[in-house]
Amino acid sequence: MSSNIESSRAAEPVGAFPHAKRVGDFLFLSGIGPRVRGSKEIPGVTFDAERNVVSYDIEKQCHAVFENVRLVLEDAGASWRDIVDVTVFLTDMKKDFPIFNRIYPEYFAGPDKPNPTRTTVEVAALPTPIAIELKVIANVS
Repeated sequence: MSSNIESSRAAEPVGAFPHAKRVGDFLFLSGIGPRVRGSKEIPGVTFDAERNVVSYDIEKQCHAVFENVRLVLEDAGASWRDIVDVTVFLTDMKKDFPIFNRIYPEYFAGPDKPNPTRTTVEVAALPTPIAIELKVIANVS
């Protein structure tokens, strides 16, 4: 038996899918990006007049994506400490991975934080003009 989870606080999904799905003791989050709920704003992204990306700040996007993940978890009755696995999608591994890797321990390392398994992959593009997306699994037993 499974149930869909929709967060009223995290950025809306960009397709016909829920923020998360609970199956037994596991919570599977859909890909979560750094967008802002109710707008087309992407933290740290500068667009030109035609909405082409001129520049982006991966550090701002990292903090925004972690915040959206936290909101989905909380709205699903889970917490940050319940995270057991993280898949990270970056559009520029060479440029962004060192910055992401520096920020990651702020959220995932330490005695009061989860220490999930992690996979990081580079992708050619993401569905919106974002540079990072997370896929998260949590154990909510």
